[in-house]
Amino acid sequence: MKALARYGKEFGGYRMIDVPEPECGPEDIIIEVKAAAICGADMKHYKVENGSDQFNSIRGHEFAGEIVKVGSEVKDWKVGERIVSDNSAHVCGVCPACERGDFLCCEEKINLGLDNNTWGGGFSKYCKIPGEILRIHKHAIWKIPEGIEYEEAAVLDPICNAYKAVAQQAHLLPGQDVVVFGTGPLGLFSVQIARIMGAVNIVMIGLEEDTKVRFDVAKKLGATHCVNGSRENVVERCQEICGKENLGLVIECSGANIALKQAIEMTRANAEIVRVGMGFKPLEFSINDITSWNKSIIGHMAYDSTSWRNALRLLQSGAIKVKPMITHRIGLSEWEKGFQAMADKEAIKVIITYDYAD
Repeated sequence: MKALARYGKEFGGYRMIDVPEPECGPEDIIIEVKAAAICGADMKHYKVENGSDQFNSIRGHEFAGEIVKVGSEVKDWKVGERIVSDNSAHVCGVCPACERGDFLCCEEKINLGLDNNTWGGGFSKYCKIPGEILRIHKHAIWKIPEGIEYEEAAVLDPICNAYKAVAQQAHLLPGQDVVVFGTGPLGLFSVQIARIMGAVNIVMIGLEEDTKVRFDVAKKLGATHCVNGSRENVVERCQEICGKENLGLVIECSGANIALKQAIEMTRANAEIVRVGMGFKPLEFSINDITSWNKSIIGHMAYDSTSWRNALRLLQSGAIKVKPMITHRIGLSEWEKGFQAMADKEAIKVIITYDYAD
């Protein structure tokens, strides 16, 4: 079968390669991937060619599919069931994070379709869910409820991330305001969770290139205002919209240093800033205001089983909407078109399906 693989240890380019179909061990599950989505984490390696021949992984950690094989010792799952993976493949099972069911914060975690592994990922025809993870973490996969399509289930990863950031990590109350930096899926799903939770003003912060597609989608999904950081004074505009006394929560999904600086500047005393996005440059500004005004910067990583259980229910109910964010649907053979559309910000979510005849 064909698979989109990444090469190199830290950063490296993509290659479409031929790989054998995964073998099913006695505790394993094999799924046929029905839909996979491109994530921002995948984009970090797009057009990064380091000449490495070191295989890293088959990519695609946002995916859903149908079980086609189960091992002889598997009792909880059956061939034909529709499932979605939370992309965990290995955890230690004994660290403090694992003890509390926060498996994606295990220091030994390995993710399907993301980290160096041989189990597979969503950018191929089949993927193995290893039996080891299902012994430790029974909610490493979830049954897809009726009424949810594969392409919707495939993007539950960013939905659950947003759910944990807004609903579980922050202390948002109905009637408060929320500012969201970043117009990608994490930001747009954060807008939706804030809407569901009863926020009054939901302000989406983006840049000039986001005005082409993403601002209109943000408004359809619940943003009350969109602020163009390339042209407007973000701090002044947010304080004007909300009033500084109402600026108690910022969900920072861009990872940009300037966004964190602006979040600290705009917020009131005792505010919370949940940092969802990742940046790799050192900070070049003071963060003393978090001490002076008792503000909290909350680190965010992934989700837990509560996130998944509730996000699935919200998606099934129609409260969370995915299809307005799916801008492109392509075959795996056209993967470069999808990645380029993401790079050009013409796409929000690109859904990939396997289209090779093998």
